[in-house]
Amino acid sequence: MARLVQCVYLKKEAEGLDYMTYPGELGQKIFDSVSKEAWQRWLKHQTMLMNENRLTPIDPAHRKFLEAEMEKFFFGGGSAPPPGFVPPSKK
Repeated sequence: MARLVQCVYLKKEAEGLDYMTYPGELGQKIFDSVSKEAWQRWLKHQTMLMNENRLTPIDPAHRKFLEAEMEKFFFGGGSAPPPGFVPPSKK
């Protein structure tokens, strides 16, 4: 049986993550209140942030930036795309 959470991102009950996807206190908070669907949306947003800002997970400053954006994405009103970002057109 799937684990259900009250997803803070989707604002509804949804299937929860199978395991902690991020370490520490923030990871526990995500595990307790973020759904699988919302996590997948974050991963897409994170990829866009990494590509547009030319970030690397090796750089501690880049990791700190991504962690702050992840916290805003789920718990702080949203993470905005970089200035001038134009999403690809859907054909």
